[in-house]
Amino acid sequence: MGNLKVNIGGGLVLDNPVMTASGTFGYGEEFADIIDLNRLGAIIVKGTTLNHREGNPYPRMAETPSGMLNAVGLQNKGVDYFVEHIYPRIKDYQCKIIVNVSGASIDDYVGVCEKLMPLERVDGIEVNISCPNVKQGGMAFGTTCEGAASVTKAVRKAYSNPMIVKLSPNVTDIASIAKAVEAEGADAVSLTNTFLGMAIDVEKQAPILSTITGGLSGPCIRPIAVRMVWQVAKAVQIPVIGLGGIMNGRDALEFMLAGATAVEVGTANFINPAVTVEIVDYINDYCQRHGIDDINTIIGKI
Repeated sequence: MGNLKVNIGGGLVLDNPVMTASGTFGYGEEFADIIDLNRLGAIIVKGTTLNHREGNPYPRMAETPSGMLNAVGLQNKGVDYFVEHIYPRIKDYQCKIIVNVSGASIDDYVGVCEKLMPLERVDGIEVNISCPNVKQGGMAFGTTCEGAASVTKAVRKAYSNPMIVKLSPNVTDIASIAKAVEAEGADAVSLTNTFLGMAIDVEKQAPILSTITGGLSGPCIRPIAVRMVWQVAKAVQIPVIGLGGIMNGRDALEFMLAGATAVEVGTANFINPAVTVEIVDYINDYCQRHGIDDINTIIGKI
């Protein structure tokens, strides 16, 4: 077996480059009867906010050709519930544990991070800057360099452990956004988050989602996500984590060859709950077949 360990920034080293994407894997314990969670590089738990959120009204998910739309709305019980009830149940996993942090204001992000900072087995955070900034009329933090930088700078002051910033693809120049968060202290960037999409029921002549629009994920977005990872990996010096439509090991390696140090698997978990460990096995087999002693040698090889 070759070396599959990767460093995703801030000194955070994973046993292998396979991670779970926030919102598609719960807190990991939901999959514990299906796979050995300790075989994963990291689990990124579902989006956590300062206060309890009910999420959006139903219907809030819709299947699309080669993908799905979701408008769940960051449903969760808040960071205090996570600290008191979820963390004690998952802290003994051997894989790395990363918490996805979301908010409607910079103070929200900072408040969550301050509560997570003392938790020894939270190995890092992933800051979701695709959230709407309520003080700026609902425009997502991650759609401007200034907005992305402001969140990153504030979180960096409040949180000294490894910090990944998850980028929105709904921008014209994602590389500039990546450089902005790098300049403010991000240890890594992950991309892409979901693309803004919409589906209509032609019989009812109405939108399928209660929110009208939602986030598009799945294999339909993979070629665009791979292109964005390639662009960002050339623009920044920090590690890039790739995600967007990864359904198998070949897809994961495509992102790594484009420049990703690690990958996140999302929508595929709904179709095949064991897909993550299958990808780990595929990557290991790939290294053996190609005589690769260290997975890091293929990162950005193209």
